[in-house]
Amino acid sequence: MNNAGKQRKHSGRGPSSSGALRTSDASVDLTRLLDIVASFPRQIIGVVGDFVLDEFVSGEISRVSREAPVLILRHRRTESYPGGAANAVFNLADLGARVLPVGVVGDDDAGRQLLDHFRRKRINVSGILRVRDWITATKTRYLAGWTHTTEQQVLRVDCEPNARLSASTESAIAKKAREIAQRASAVLVSDYDFGAASPAIIKKLNAKVLTLDSRYRLLEFRDARITAATPNEPEVEAAYHARVGTDIRKLEDLGQRALRDLNLQALVVTRGKDGMALFEPRRVPRNIPIYGSDAPVDVTGAGDTVIAVFTLALASGASYLEAAHLANYAGGIVVMKRRTATVTSAELTAALRHDATATARAQPR
Repeated sequence: MNNAGKQRKHSGRGPSSSGALRTSDASVDLTRLLDIVASFPRQIIGVVGDFVLDEFVSGEISRVSREAPVLILRHRRTESYPGGAANAVFNLADLGARVLPVGVVGDDDAGRQLLDHFRRKRINVSGILRVRDWITATKTRYLAGWTHTTEQQVLRVDCEPNARLSASTESAIAKKAREIAQRASAVLVSDYDFGAASPAIIKKLNAKVLTLDSRYRLLEFRDARITAATPNEPEVEAAYHARVGTDIRKLEDLGQRALRDLNLQALVVTRGKDGMALFEPRRVPRNIPIYGSDAPVDVTGAGDTVIAVFTLALASGASYLEAAHLANYAGGIVVMKRRTATVTSAELTAALRHDATATARAQPR
């Protein structure tokens, strides 16, 4: 069922006495969303974060090893894609925005590959430091399958920096981040705890709009003047050492706490097949059902896509609810693609027009 259909399905149901997130007040004008997407190419977005190389090694199942009960794969191909903050950068570029990335890569093959990816996309790399003796974070996923079957991930190996960034490198990143914050319509922070987007660096920024995606240390950005954050539900649970499960009241409680603790204007909690929950000060939390299928093909990097679209929409003048809806559309599109993927403005526009047409046809005559 598409998003418009889900909105219609839920539109007659108000908030229940059990505290379920409201859906009756979560609708938006799809024509307005189309106008916002059309303004994406006019925006300059800064990205401060930890760049990751996502590597995919595909192999055909040959046999079971006699040395150990493991599959032997006959190598087919190896592919690499920008991951982490680099994936957010690529999403912004594919949506038409001008992107100014700030971060660090090592003087290694993974770092060279990331820079090559950026240059081929004509992305400005002047804000990316290349540091000797630094290991560029790399996530290598091994995929196995038969000739005519879908490949399945059987193993992931992560190669991560084994030291912290030096004080001089942190200082250089902070300086570049402050410079791009002065030029950008918004700054996106993508923190994977490798050091390029530390709370200390981000707290020095003075951005018009500052959005945050922090994998492990959400609450450490309390005094960083973050405008909005887009954690997933497990990240919120980890921040407060709590479990949501099916307890909607618990989700509302944790969302409201995070909103207050980080002094945010908006908090979007992504919930997989359960969609998104939007929290704003002095407003009842609102639920946005998922767009598209609840059986994703590949969720790799979906969170990077969500915050990229959400940030770009805010920079384009969207309300938090409108930005969350656009991010929801983008998330629903990207999880139906294999590997670390991006969403284009053409794909967003097509999805919105499809639902706008479906909504118009459903109106009584």
